[in-house]
Amino acid sequence: MSGDMPKDSAPESSSSGNHRPPPQLSRYESQKRRDWNTFGQYLKNQRPPVMLSQCNCNHVLDFLRYLDQFGKTKVHLHGCVFFGQPDPPASCTCPLRQAWGSLDALIGRLRAAYEEHGGSPETNPFGNGAIRLYLREVRECQAKARGIPYKKKKKKNQIKSKDQAKTSNQNPQMHSLLQKNGSSA
Repeated sequence: MSGDMPKDSAPESSSSGNHRPPPQLSRYESQKRRDWNTFGQYLKNQRPPVMLSQCNCNHVLDFLRYLDQFGKTKVHLHGCVFFGQPDPPASCTCPLRQAWGSLDALIGRLRAAYEEHGGSPETNPFGNGAIRLYLREVRECQAKARGIPYKKKKKKNQIKSKDQAKTSNQNPQMHSLLQKNGSSA
């Protein structure tokens, strides 16, 4: 009879009548857990294996370089005829790499996971200056290879205030009407 029970239902325990499954993790938390486990496995596969307590920024940099082999972003080399072109007309043999944004997000998740697992912020290898420098170099290299300069995104508050200024400049009658009534655009 026990073979008739669906796999996803567990027998209820007599000691705990209110058995609830653990809360579902958010997409971010799930990804952070996967990233942390992947990094831990990477350290274990090193020869000799590296303990997390011995991990430093050099191990993190090696991990980021290791991940490049699984990348999907074409990064043109200096000698490539398509270097600096945002939309090349044909394919080339330049390598695929991890996109800068993916690496940046990964480091953010691993930095948080390190501290959640008992690591000190002062010794966090993911927050080391060498990691920030590496990420900046990757960002600049990828931007040059694609011919697209990196521009920092503006915060939403700045965008809203500029939009409001445009609206008031485009319709001065409405703007003056609103000012008379005590409303602001």
